[in-house]
Amino acid sequence: MVVGKGEESPFIEGKQPVTLNPSWESQMKSDPKGKCSTVSKIVSNLQPPVDKYKLVFFIFMLHGLGTLMPWNMFITAKSYFEDFKLGENYTIKTEVNYRGNFMQNIGFASQIPNVLFNWINIFINFGGDLTTRIVYSILLEIVILIITVVLAMLDSYEWPGIFFWATMSSIVLINMCNGIYQSTIYGLVAALPPKYTGAVVLGSNISGCFATIMSMLCATFFTSMRTSAIYYFVTAILILLFCFDTYFALPLTKFYRYYEMLNNEKKSDSRSQLNVPYWQIFKKASPQLFNVFFTFFVTLAVFPAVHSDIKGSDDFIIGSKYFTLVTCFLTFNVFAMLGSLTTSWVQWPKPKYLVVPVVLRVVFIPLLLFCNYAPKDIVRTLPVYITNEWVYWLIAIIMSYSSGYLSSLGMMYAPGTVHARYQITAGMFASAVLITGIFSGIMFSYLSPLIIQL
Repeated sequence: MVVGKGEESPFIEGKQPVTLNPSWESQMKSDPKGKCSTVSKIVSNLQPPVDKYKLVFFIFMLHGLGTLMPWNMFITAKSYFEDFKLGENYTIKTEVNYRGNFMQNIGFASQIPNVLFNWINIFINFGGDLTTRIVYSILLEIVILIITVVLAMLDSYEWPGIFFWATMSSIVLINMCNGIYQSTIYGLVAALPPKYTGAVVLGSNISGCFATIMSMLCATFFTSMRTSAIYYFVTAILILLFCFDTYFALPLTKFYRYYEMLNNEKKSDSRSQLNVPYWQIFKKASPQLFNVFFTFFVTLAVFPAVHSDIKGSDDFIIGSKYFTLVTCFLTFNVFAMLGSLTTSWVQWPKPKYLVVPVVLRVVFIPLLLFCNYAPKDIVRTLPVYITNEWVYWLIAIIMSYSSGYLSSLGMMYAPGTVHARYQITAGMFASAVLITGIFSGIMFSYLSPLIIQL
């Protein structure tokens, strides 16, 4: 088609949607090193294809669910570990109290490798390209969850110490894989429009909600904690298998191929640069990186370590059997999910002022400590200032919703702070500071029992 003088091409003006015809796609395949710059530059000026049925959005949401599935499955199975496998009535007496600080120990074992491998994955390509890293990470997580199921089947009455350390080792290994998986997914999605990063965060919050609901269903339908745990962890395996399968569906969509091609063009344009300016990227994105870090720091300082040990009175509308599951795990995950979902329609405050509500959230740490926080084997001397369960529940709802909303905004804003060619690296930095915030919050939670004894 020849465009004469005075005529406007409807494609260049963006008046018609673009579809990648077979000849373009075959040309790109025959030119894997990105030399087909003319085609890429023309396409970059066109209106991108529509994400039909929001398929790509839902795939990344599923991967967000998968990235936090191991973490949520282990922390939500608190009763299985503390009251059954390591409970006084189900193990021989030992000198070591394996049940004490179990939630903090899970957090420590989870986040040390997760933090390290998230950061290292930015600078070193573990396992090769993005596809290889994602595929092998998911497969190894599945293998470790199978081992967890086998441990649930076995009677560990006479060897609680071996069970404890086997569980902790599994948690370390699964989070080494998850660190690479999570960092790579956030890097991959950073090349797409910001709402797709929000989809990953939304999926991670759905993950917690899903794990809690599964825990409640298993506790309701199975009288045996062992059977309940087996079905519980098998469900996590199935979710990761779905993540594995749907990842290969991404290149089949025109929408994803369009942004993948643009990203390859950006890479080819910057190949003359021998080194990626990591420090400059970090510095440019640092305001939003701080927002992500501090949001998760405050959240993990109280959830689940403090939040799950807040007790309700016997006459409260929710009985003691489900009080923690409902007011802690279900409440947090449902409202964090709703907070993430809200960012699909509302992005306020804007990047410059996001830090204000992020910093104000620090008030939730003393507020939840003032509730009836009573961890096992701890004698509380600090008075309980908030005795009303409804007030506590309202605080928990606001904390949870703000966590999902503000963390999603920070993750969405971070890639947009740098040049388009460095958005993948900025996305990986955001994932790394997210995990660092989680780890720092968990470390701070070790102080909570000491604070209430002052």
